[in-house]
Amino acid sequence: MKTSLALLATVLSSVSSLVVPRANPKTTHAYANGRLFNIDGKTQYFAGTNTWWLGHLMSDADVETTVSEIASTGLKVTRVWGFGNVNTAAGNENSVYFQILNETLPGGQQINMNANGIARLDSAVNMAEKYGIQLVLPMLNNWGDLGGIATYTTAFGGNATSFYTDAKSQAAYRNYISFIVNRYKNTNAIFAWELCNEPRCHGCDTSVIYNWASETSAFIKSLDPSHMVTLGDEGWMAPPTGDGSYAYSGAEGVDFIKNLGISTLDYGTFHMYPDQWGYNFTWGNTWIEQHDAAGKAAGKPVVLEEYGAPYANNKTAITLPWQNTIVQDTSIAYDSYWQFATTLPSGTNDADNYAIYYNTAAGSDYQTLFIQHAKAMAAKPAVANQ
Repeated sequence: MKTSLALLATVLSSVSSLVVPRANPKTTHAYANGRLFNIDGKTQYFAGTNTWWLGHLMSDADVETTVSEIASTGLKVTRVWGFGNVNTAAGNENSVYFQILNETLPGGQQINMNANGIARLDSAVNMAEKYGIQLVLPMLNNWGDLGGIATYTTAFGGNATSFYTDAKSQAAYRNYISFIVNRYKNTNAIFAWELCNEPRCHGCDTSVIYNWASETSAFIKSLDPSHMVTLGDEGWMAPPTGDGSYAYSGAEGVDFIKNLGISTLDYGTFHMYPDQWGYNFTWGNTWIEQHDAAGKAAGKPVVLEEYGAPYANNKTAITLPWQNTIVQDTSIAYDSYWQFATTLPSGTNDADNYAIYYNTAAGSDYQTLFIQHAKAMAAKPAVANQ
């Protein structure tokens, strides 16, 4: 109680100077309808993408360029990091970050209300609302980029596995969730709240993440019963499912099928990087079909939330067969290529080697894998319970 009050006092002292996004009556909150989603007032298949960096751009013009091009492509959702932690402000004056985690602070944490802080995420939410795009906001990162779990354990002790049950870290994490959810829950720019980007608890029993996800998603629902909640995991499976190889071993402490049964998680997510996990690219079709089957058994939507090819010259050759499997052979509700990229007015570039740049030219990777795929998903007949 003491921690949350301290954080609230810090937030309220500065919040009046910022523009908090408000609901646009032209759109409605998305929701799960059987195996699919109702979005923009219609139950339908659709395509999305990932722009993790959108809330970390310092230029509103950059944000608008990105969101307007996503909208013109026919995509409906993009996934944007809703986290950004540091353990000290010193040395981060020229970077965007959303909170400081440090036990020397009142309550152990402080929201960054300066120009390089939460105002940048406000800009992303405002622009998404302007162009009718909806955001998936993960509020934690398993990885160290932009201050993930490691920033909590640096501040409060523990490690990457004890984090999920550590009282101090979980209290601070829930404080941050409360801030983000309460700030944006009255907007129509939110598709779903996401617990974490790629949560793992290596070597742990799968009950650790199952219990954490159950409790945290219920907490979010208590703050905002209107928006969807999802886990953000890679979709790892555990015995007896699969052949016992890495993706089916349960080694990362995640059981996709078990977690899909959590009532306060509205849909399941899975990611797909065969080249990173020791599989060939054609195995990706099997991975897609297995998660679709799990979704069918659970009666919930399933989303291929991240996938891509790291090679400059054959992205379409690798990726198009996966998209064809999604469109032709499954009821995957939507998929999000990792990642969208474009030429920004400021010259900022956070693209990696998986990125595909905005390009409407016939025959380009973007034309095939983004524009044409979005059309194919939109044209697919929607049957909510298949």
